[in-house]
Amino acid sequence: MSPQLPTARKISVIGAGTMGNGIAHVFAQKGFTVKLIDTSAPQLEKALKTIATNLDRQITKGLLKEEEKKAVLERITPLGAISDGVSGADLVVEAATENEAIKLNIFRQLDEAAPAGCILASNTSSISISKIGAATKRPSVVIGLHFMNPVPVMKLIEIINGYATDAAVTKQMVELAEKLGKTPCVVNDYPGFIANRILMPMINEAIYSLFEGVAGVNEIDTIMKLGMAHPMGPLQLADFIGLDVCLSILRVLHDGFGQPKYAPCPLLVNMVTAGYLGVKSGEGFYKYTAGSKDLVVSSRFWR
Repeated sequence: MSPQLPTARKISVIGAGTMGNGIAHVFAQKGFTVKLIDTSAPQLEKALKTIATNLDRQITKGLLKEEEKKAVLERITPLGAISDGVSGADLVVEAATENEAIKLNIFRQLDEAAPAGCILASNTSSISISKIGAATKRPSVVIGLHFMNPVPVMKLIEIINGYATDAAVTKQMVELAEKLGKTPCVVNDYPGFIANRILMPMINEAIYSLFEGVAGVNEIDTIMKLGMAHPMGPLQLADFIGLDVCLSILRVLHDGFGQPKYAPCPLLVNMVTAGYLGVKSGEGFYKYTAGSKDLVVSSRFWR
């Protein structure tokens, strides 16, 4: 029997990082009431400033009117505790760090605190929705909503059915994605889903090509941009995603399929171990300087 689902109007977003603030931004801009939840008060403050800056960017581009900015921000309430933030929610979107133990713990808390019928969604990019659902007593209303970064710009939402996800939940999330102005694509729950099952081996192969001395950073990215019409080369994209996140996803793929083609390149492992994570740490395959848009290859990879 399908669950009785409320119309999703009250949204709770867990995690005020890059993805969480982007998800909150998009829902609030479309008129939804949003509670943005994070245990870190400085992170919440930073998230609200980021949303305001991104709204200003939309105003400059003529995508939003000045008077609409205040209304969008007023629809977002920052909170520090899950129990306070999800008590009246119709939909919760978890956007915490890509760590299985953290996500499972959050969903156990959601199972206790969220109202009956509330849909529990994860923005995970690789972790099994079936496993997340099994951590709750209501797996039929657990689903994956994989937004793409930057959320206000990217049109895709990869909707992932867990093994027990009810068809009515999937249907409502497809309709919700369309209300957000996004394009929903429904997939089933296997390691990496579709987006990262295809993307991460390409990024890993690019890193292997660098590791083996086949070509340099700039050459690899330029070939993929000019030869394959990719807007961003795979090494620059890896920096943008976060090398730690790439490594985590590759490990999920490797563990899930047991195939050596998904084994992370040793160079990637070493870079993450040493703290060279890409944009977030200031250096990965490229060096990032605040205020500069120049793409500068890290001196570690100069040829």
